[in-house]
Amino acid sequence: MAHQYSSQPRLSPSSDTEDMTMLLAPRLAHFAGVARTEHVTRAAQEMRVPQSTLSRAMVRLEQDLGVDLFARHGRTVSLTPAGRTFLTSVERALAEIARAADEVRADADPATGKVAFGFLHTMGAETVPGLLHAFRADHPRIRFSLVQNYGEAMLERLRAGELDLCLTSPVPDAPDLVARRLDEQKLRLVVPADHRLASRKRIRLAEASDEIFVTLEPGYGMRRITDDLCQEAGFKPRIAFEGEEAETLRGLVAAGLGVALLPPPAVPRPGVAELTVTAPRAAREIGVAWLADRPDTPPVAAFKKFLLSRRGSLLP
Repeated sequence: MAHQYSSQPRLSPSSDTEDMTMLLAPRLAHFAGVARTEHVTRAAQEMRVPQSTLSRAMVRLEQDLGVDLFARHGRTVSLTPAGRTFLTSVERALAEIARAADEVRADADPATGKVAFGFLHTMGAETVPGLLHAFRADHPRIRFSLVQNYGEAMLERLRAGELDLCLTSPVPDAPDLVARRLDEQKLRLVVPADHRLASRKRIRLAEASDEIFVTLEPGYGMRRITDDLCQEAGFKPRIAFEGEEAETLRGLVAAGLGVALLPPPAVPRPGVAELTVTAPRAAREIGVAWLADRPDTPPVAAFKKFLLSRRGSLLP
């Protein structure tokens, strides 16, 4: 005869799903063990828990669900139809938990773990590939999940736990982040090859106050630096186009749409001239940032140590 339970109220269909999950989760492995052995004593021995504890856990599980999962036959048990249905889902859930545990252990493995690393678009052509190549000389099996984006977007992903480290500019100053300056990159005023200033080697930025500028969109570190440098030079830039890629801006400069303040290209681009800016001092700091108070896995710690060792020699 099926057991009837009246000492505990059954959960109503409207009970909160999260509450039900928290209620049931600790008992799922115990349920699977009893279901596998069909014997409470044997299951208790295998799982190294007191038989009385296991028996009470199964009774409470049935009470919480409001259904009978087992038919009792002396010291043995067998699954009811509801128990078989429940077991199928429980085994899937336990397998997924085991898979997730294997994955996080693998990601933290000192030799073969994973680093989620973000970096600026302008560092993707040469700087980052060179860094990864040098790091993997001593850590050949560490894996990387790479994200290329502008600075603010990477910091958001850092805070969301999607990145372990990121190379960014300007170097952030925020209480929830740790940031270290790694290097400095001089900026150039890029003008079309047939521009009136193209024959110059050096220029004061104030001399370009009447020019039309093409820039990165607001929110990009280079846009903030451009605005600040122009303000320091005594003018507000007139902007014809806002883009997302430095090399796109170079192409627009070559097409005669304006001038731009940009870091040096990975390879020289035809159709433009690149002038050294003598005043104000035009440079951007490159730094590495990570979330404060977050413990590092061994591969993240190794890569962080490597990046910090490259201070002053990060850029090619």
